[in-house]
This record gives sequence, C-alpha cells and structure tokens, in this order.
Amino acid sequence: MTGIGWLQIIVFFAAIVAVTKPLGVYMFRVFESERAPLPRLFGGLERLMYRLSGVDPKREQTWKEYTFALLAFSVFSLVVTYLIQRLQHVLPWNPQHFGAVEHGLAFNTAASFTTNTNWQSYSGESTMSYLTQMAGLAWHNFTSAAAGLGVALALGRGFTRRPGPDGVRTLGSFWVDLIRGIVYVLLPLSIVFALVLIWQGVIQNLSPYLDVVTLEGGKQTIAFGPVASQEAIKQLGTNGGGFFNANAAHPFENPNPFTNFLSLFMIFAIPSALTYTYGRMARDQKHGWALWGAMTILFFAGVSVCYWAEAHGNPALAGLPIEQSIGNMEGKEARFGVSASALYATVTTDASCGAVNAMHDSFTPLGALVPLANIQLSEVVFGGVGAGLYGILMYVVLTVFIAGLMVGRTPEYLGKKVESKEMKLAMLYVLIFPLVVLGFSAWTAVAPYGTSSLNNAGPRGLMEILYAYSSGAGNNGSAYAGLNANTPWYNVSLGIDMLAGRFLMIVPAMGIAGSMLGKKVVPSSSGTFPTNGSTFAVLLVSVIVIVGALTFFPALSLGNIVEHFAALAGKVY
Repeated sequence: MTGIGWLQIIVFFAAIVAVTKPLGVYMFRVFESERAPLPRLFGGLERLMYRLSGVDPKREQTWKEYTFALLAFSVFSLVVTYLIQRLQHVLPWNPQHFGAVEHGLAFNTAASFTTNTNWQSYSGESTMSYLTQMAGLAWHNFTSAAAGLGVALALGRGFTRRPGPDGVRTLGSFWVDLIRGIVYVLLPLSIVFALVLIWQGVIQNLSPYLDVVTLEGGKQTIAFGPVASQEAIKQLGTNGGGFFNANAAHPFENPNPFTNFLSLFMIFAIPSALTYTYGRMARDQKHGWALWGAMTILFFAGVSVCYWAEAHGNPALAGLPIEQSIGNMEGKEARFGVSASALYATVTTDASCGAVNAMHDSFTPLGALVPLANIQLSEVVFGGVGAGLYGILMYVVLTVFIAGLMVGRTPEYLGKKVESKEMKLAMLYVLIFPLVVLGFSAWTAVAPYGTSSLNNAGPRGLMEILYAYSSGAGNNGSAYAGLNANTPWYNVSLGIDMLAGRFLMIVPAMGIAGSMLGKKVVPSSSGTFPTNGSTFAVLLVSVIVIVGALTFFPALSLGNIVEHFAALAGKVY
C-alpha cells in the first residue's frame, strides 16, 4: 500500500463529496419543485414526451398504480429487447452480419438490462449488432436507471409527505419521474460525459470491424462501434454492461487513468447526490447526511480491506520466484495498477454497476471477498441509481424498529410510527434476496449442469456460483469471470434470479411507501430516538452488517475464508 494509492482514493472521494450537494439540489428541483430547472433547455422535450405517450403530468398515482405502471413498463421493455435480439439478423446496423441471438441468451440479456443488472453471458463485440447495442441495451440503460430513481423518490415521498386534506394518498407519477429522470438528469449528463470520453480516446462510430495483420503475421479483427455513448450511460446509470467483453479493462472503453477516474466518478455521483435530495425532501438535511455517513463508513471499510489484500500479493505464491512487491497484478491492467483496480472493484460493487477494470476471479481470496460482500449487503453502499437509496431506507425501517425496542416505545421515523405492517414488509424485503441467492446457489452447486460450467474446483468454484447469483439478484452484473454462464440452465435461472431480485424487492418497498404516506406525524419527545445524527448512522451500519453477516457468513466461510487459509498453507484451487 502506497501514499500514491491512498491519494487516488482520497481524491476520488473528494470529488464525490464536492458533487453531492449541487447535484442533489438540482435533482430535488427536477422531481420535487413545481417548476423544473432549465425549462427553456429541457421543457420542450419533456412536454413532447408527455404528448407522445399520452401522460398527464398533473395526475399523480397511488402506490398500487405507481407499482403497476413500473411493472407494466418493465414487461413491455423486456419483450422489446428480447425481440430486437431475436431479429437482429434482419435489422439494420449489423455490419458483421451477426445472426439471431439464441432464445435462452436473449431472455437472459433482456431480463438483465430490464432490471439494471447488465449481466452479460456473451461477448458483446462478437454477438450483438450495433442496433441491438443501441436500441436494445443502451436504451435500457436509461429507462432502468430512471425507473430506479422513481422507486427511490416514491419511497422518499411516502416517508416525507403528509396525507392530503381530501384523503387522497399519492406518491407522484411513475411516468413523470421516468421522463424527468431521463430528460433532466441522465440524458444531458450522458451527452457531456460521452463527449469527454471521445476526447480522451474512447471510440464512437458505426464502422465495420477492421481486419489487420499483426507483426507476427497472424490475423486479428479489431472491433469498432458506438462505444462512448454507451459507456457514459453505462456508468451514470450504474448499469455496467460493456460494449466489449473485457468491459472497462478494454482500451477502447477505458483508455487511460483519467477515464478510469471519470468512470468511478460517474458511478457514485448520482447515488451520492440522492442522499442530499432525500434530505431536502425530509425538510432536514441531517437525515440525508446520516444516510450518506453510513454509506461512507461502509465504503472506506471495503476499499481498505480490498486494497490491503491486493497490495500484499497472493499468499499462495509466497516463497516462489515471483515478483509481488507491487502487489497481486494477476488479472489487472498495468495502466491502472493495484490501487485503482481495488478502488474500481469496491465502487462498482458498492453501487449496482458491475463494470470492471480488472478480473475479480484473479483477486486474492480476501480481496475477492470485498466485492462479493458488498453485493450481499444488498448494495446499499451508495448503491445503484435509486436502488441504493430505497435499499438503505428499507434498512432504516428495520433500524428504527430496533431503536424503538431499545428506548421502549413504538418506533418512529420522521414523525411517523413504524408498525407491524411496515415491519412485515421490511422483513419480506430483507429475506427475498438471500432466499433467491442461496436457493439457486445450493441447487446449482449439486447439479451436474451447474458444476460443469466451473473453471475452478473447491472453495473458489463455490464462490463462482455464489457470486453469479448474488450479482444477479443484487442487480450488479459483475462476475468472477471463471464461470461459463452461457448455458440453458444459467441463462434461465440467472434471468429469473435477476427479475426476482429487482421486482420482488420493489413491491414491498412500494407497499411501505403507500402505508407510511397516510400516517399522521406525531411530535417528537424526549423518548424519540433521533434519526439524523452520527449515533443513528453507526446503528444503521451495524444493522446492515449484522444482517448480511448472519445471512451469508456460513457460505462465505466455505468459500473465500477457507480459500485464504488454504492459500497460506500453499494449497491452490
């Protein structure tokens, strides 16, 4: 571990701190003020989209209407993306004449991008046409991120709004939140960052692939495509799906340390700023900072462990004539080194992004434990666009319940009582994730059609399976990369895994939003547990870690932890 390495981490986080307030204020004005900012620049496009889609921007929805609109839109977009893949061989912008994507893979990919997971069981440059990449996948990068924003805003409104005088209980409009999220936030930022990426050398074209002769006399095909535009929204929307199979390790996607820094910044910018937006919605900025503080504690804990583990090299190679003075460089780009790779792995799994600039399967056992543990904490460490905020708010419900038991009174949050209905929904939310992950992992680990796809035996092989289903249900999309997931079993099971991890968890979150919305606000008293300070932030971190540890620690003990001690003994899997 070096001073320069820590400086990279500190400078990155300082940039996130700097953008949190201004972007958070901007998003509050976009979604919560009567008049959105920059109406001359974006207002015309917003109104055009309302007219084309038949949306009345003044009509708000109940939690059931909001949820139904979200689910109906997601089903429609999943079908559209599936059909684009199946028909890409007869559609334009297919210079390499790629054939139709196979049924199982098309379903898996459509489910992946619909859920903001962007798990890829294929090599993008050898499977998907330009039209599929743009109209199917990049389009989802916008809509799935905007949908996540909508759920976070709806849940936030449920906590912060008061019941209407006529008894009407609405949480906003899904269609308005979706359109405004795209028009005012994701689209303009993507245009700006795409231009910066092009300036730095990320390619953007519709040219056919180029066949060249190498210095050794062999032949090589160099893939091209509209990469910069997809790269920008891939990071801003915490999507993670790369144009190329190597993702952000490919020089056409991530050519230098500056673009690497920019990628990290884009991943965290909106999730961090949303905590400030929430503080504005709560009419007390300390509530937003308490959530931000909890996320920050977990982020620095993760990046410290990952950097330490990778900087100390692979213990299984100790004593061999292999140079490890600069740390474990297996699977890492020399352009970025150990510190930037450890930082990237931590950030991309803190958020539900899944983009990678190094191969997680090549990390040391403890270094690889951090990305997996980040996902298994339900990715509430800033998290995905919207998903991080509504995820940590679900843990807030659980935390205030525990705090209420500690002070001996009915738990409250923002003056509203948290009662049995909300607790049942919160526990349902918390239990769905491990049920899906551990259920599919256990099934796959004992089935020949599951284990036949492994690249490693022993604990690392088990972790390849567990990581895949954790990444799917956590809507992350990264992988250990030693697993051949393009098989009928993995395509179907991971597709179901991703859909369950997204929508079965959104429904109870929206149920809590609707339940909390109609509750009266009771004045705070001396017995009220404060939820806007450092004590609450520490308690929130403790609840998140304990729930994650109690749920997944037995499985991790059989995987990364066993592998670490085996490596110390010279045993390699």
